[in-house]
Amino acid sequence: MRDDLDAKLRYLGPALRQEKEGTVLAVTVLPHASQNVVAGFRNGRLLVKVSTAPEKGKANEAVLELVAEFLGIAPSALRLLRGQTSRNKFILLQRIG
Repeated sequence: MRDDLDAKLRYLGPALRQEKEGTVLAVTVLPHASQNVVAGFRNGRLLVKVSTAPEKGKANEAVLELVAEFLGIAPSALRLLRGQTSRNKFILLQRIG
C-alpha cells in the first residue's frame, strides 16, 4: 500500500512543493463537471473536476474527498490551506510521511 502512495506522490511531483507547513499540492478545480475525476495537469497544477457546485464549501469537500480517494488515504489527512473561494487551491498533505 505504501508503494502505491509513493508512486502516486511521484506522479503528483510537478504539482507538489515544500512549504513551511509541509508538503503542499497545487490544484485547479473545475466545478459543475459531469463527473468527479482527477484529470491530469494544467499549468503545473493537478486538474480536478467535481460535479458539485461551489456553494457553501461543498465543492471544496468534494475536492478533498476525491484527492484522498486518488491517493488512497483518509480525507482527514488533507487540509485546504489556501484558495477556499478560488479555483486554484493549495492542499496540505498531512500524516503521509
